[in-house]
Amino acid sequence: MRIAMVSEHVGPQAGDTAQGVHVAELSAVLSKLGHEVTVYTRREGPGLPERIRADGGYDVVHVTAGPARRLGVEDVVPHLGAFAEALAEEWERRPPDVVHAHRWTAGLAAVIGAHRAEVPLVHSCHGLAPRPGHRTGQDSAWPRRAETEALLARTASRIIAAGSSEVSELCRLGAQRARISVVPGGVDLELFHPDGPVAERGPLRRVLAVGELVPRNGYHEIITAMSTMDDAELVIVGDSPRADPATDQLHALIDESEMRKRVVCTGAVPRGEMPALLRSADVVVCAPWREPLGTVALEAMACGVPVVATEVGVLPDIVLHQVTGLHVLPRNVRALTRALRSLLANETQREQFGIAGRDRVVARYSWDRLAREFLSGYQHTAALGSRHDVAHDG
Repeated sequence: MRIAMVSEHVGPQAGDTAQGVHVAELSAVLSKLGHEVTVYTRREGPGLPERIRADGGYDVVHVTAGPARRLGVEDVVPHLGAFAEALAEEWERRPPDVVHAHRWTAGLAAVIGAHRAEVPLVHSCHGLAPRPGHRTGQDSAWPRRAETEALLARTASRIIAAGSSEVSELCRLGAQRARISVVPGGVDLELFHPDGPVAERGPLRRVLAVGELVPRNGYHEIITAMSTMDDAELVIVGDSPRADPATDQLHALIDESEMRKRVVCTGAVPRGEMPALLRSADVVVCAPWREPLGTVALEAMACGVPVVATEVGVLPDIVLHQVTGLHVLPRNVRALTRALRSLLANETQREQFGIAGRDRVVARYSWDRLAREFLSGYQHTAALGSRHDVAHDG
């Protein structure tokens, strides 16, 4: 098959993002299976060539749409028309068998390009906009996002939900259940496994958290919980946004709680070094308020490390409570403290959870298995053709 992947603001070379890794891994395995995969992303650097061949065997096309630098979502939206026009022109010359768009911004551009080229569109949500009343902070792009996600739910030929919680949300937006497939994110089992180098650590028990140092990743709750444990350290892997008052407040919380000597902020870590860091942890904590992919939990379980996770997004599907880790309610410091204390104090339970976690990802979350599930959806969608015409949707 000829498969066009659209990941407009997070290309496969963006190995520092869960979505970038997802697109890269999926494209590489599909290419290995003999399919022609082309990933379309927005040009984010002036020196990037128009088309390159990635190490995974797929092509990456850098589309010129707006300034050649990385932009935030709000700044990308005005350039999606130019991005869609470029997609349509290329696909009208040489149409793919199927288009697979990742996240709402890519979906908005792809639905226009796919309609003009008369090819079916598969859309992966990678999380949906929170309902009114459930949002936190200011997000001027939210109205456009909510509108676009509803449009895609009604018009995409097939929609990929990463977990069970997304299915009901998509149906609420107008999607037909028969057009929704549940295919989770995957993990590279050759890179992430229990055996191998272990990052250096001291005598303190180690809790590891991975993700940008922002409140939505649950760091206020994590830091507050960890401040009650004098015999444990917290390692935070991820960048801190510059000139962000919320991040400054988190650093102030660390100082005020006298945790400065027991918190290590590594900044961004190359992907190849992550397995050693994960293996060094007694527990990995994933405490976000929303979670569309669950990549950190999957990689921790692949390395045989137990996970404490909030019951949000795909995390309850990935982390089985009392089997591969523990569940806690989001933003509940008391519950998070109890779960971390309990697991850190019980070495036997940590070992049992770690073994079960590795077994679970091998059985369900290998990229070889998931790529075949995606491929089955592509083939079924291509056989049916593009029956959901955006032009007929109100």
